[in-house]
Amino acid sequence: MLSLIFKNFIRSKGTKIGLLFLLFIGFISLLIGKQFQDKQLQTIEQASVYQKEHIARNAAFHKDEIGLLLYYIKFSLVNITLPINSLAIGQRDVNPSIQNVTIRGLEGQKYDSELNNPNNLLAGNIDFSFVLIYLFPLLIIAFSYNLISEEKESGTWKIVATQSQNTFFYILKLFYVRILSLIALLSILLFIAVLFLNIPFDTSLFIFYGLAILYILFWFAVCFFIVSLQKHSNFNAVILLTIWLFLIIIVPAGINAYIVTKYKVPEALELTLKQRNAYHEKWDTDKNETMEKFYKHYPQFRSYKIPADKEFTWLWYYAMQQMGDDESAVQSRELESKLQQRNLASQNIAQFIPTLHTQLQLNEIAHADLGNQLLFLKETSKFHEKLRLYFYPKIFDNAAVEKENWGKFKVETFSDSTKISFAKAFLPLMIFNLLLIGFGWFNFNRKTV
Repeated sequence: MLSLIFKNFIRSKGTKIGLLFLLFIGFISLLIGKQFQDKQLQTIEQASVYQKEHIARNAAFHKDEIGLLLYYIKFSLVNITLPINSLAIGQRDVNPSIQNVTIRGLEGQKYDSELNNPNNLLAGNIDFSFVLIYLFPLLIIAFSYNLISEEKESGTWKIVATQSQNTFFYILKLFYVRILSLIALLSILLFIAVLFLNIPFDTSLFIFYGLAILYILFWFAVCFFIVSLQKHSNFNAVILLTIWLFLIIIVPAGINAYIVTKYKVPEALELTLKQRNAYHEKWDTDKNETMEKFYKHYPQFRSYKIPADKEFTWLWYYAMQQMGDDESAVQSRELESKLQQRNLASQNIAQFIPTLHTQLQLNEIAHADLGNQLLFLKETSKFHEKLRLYFYPKIFDNAAVEKENWGKFKVETFSDSTKISFAKAFLPLMIFNLLLIGFGWFNFNRKTV
């Protein structure tokens, strides 16, 4: 019986067209992921070459003053891009994966990013997560919406009911064949992705695969519940497409609007202007006042003093830069806090919205979420502080430029060590699946199929 059901299903032209279409779109998503991966790798390689040449060129040109040299030199920190990020690009296409900073004021540099075509950002990337979240459910709906109703409407259901010992098990077999086909398609695409995108067989990949399967099962569970109501095919199709529209577009848009309104984030531009204004004001402020604030921040540098016979010193200049950061620290902490609140709120709400939960979890697995970006910004601050503490004494002592080993300053990397929780990733979907299957089973047992 099962083999016959499978043959009847796979022989359908609609089935073949649907599976081939999704397979084709899946290939396109992998190509887009490959392009993104290559671009990221190329950018990192270029950053490494550029930093080496940039430092050597400036060191050769500004030989006399190390303070002037470090005004220009930029040092790079790279947020490592995992191969699996090609399947779920997330926020990596809008947030920079490389931070290039000088030892001057940090807040004006943290939010610099690569220019992007607004039309491309609006359209987004058709990565694999997009295909999984948006397109797989549509094919599931197309395969499942009329499983019983079509045969009832054509008058063949009674024949099926008399030939089958248990009509409920027959319905389960119908779903089983469709579930098997979609999971097989998912497995083929991910296997190709592993080979094509060089994704390692690790915990992240297995969680990604498990989450994708649970997401597919969720949509089959939705269809199972709607079919269990035993309405007409038109009703099933309309209701399922409405659910798709509601869960995929309307609810996420509404939640985003709510979070943006509740946790209003100060503009990064406002923070940058605050930092720059605080720095520029110091040109007209008493130097001793500026230096006292600097010594309060870095008491270890109190022994360095401004010579009375000099109008300009690098000690005073970098103290001004530091004060720009210090006086914009409140806005910086507020921005970081609000972004953290947004991230936490979206994760908490998403536990009750399977589609949104899946999207956020896929991004988190790929380290392409807001949480990763916030960690990267924190690491950038630590990286910048390390550079300052290393170079400040050399600047204040006016160390010789040629005595510094500039070749040792390589591009540094940041690796997100956040662990993915199995319970956090799988539990919400499992609960929804069990509830929908339970309600569907109750409906089938309550009504005569």
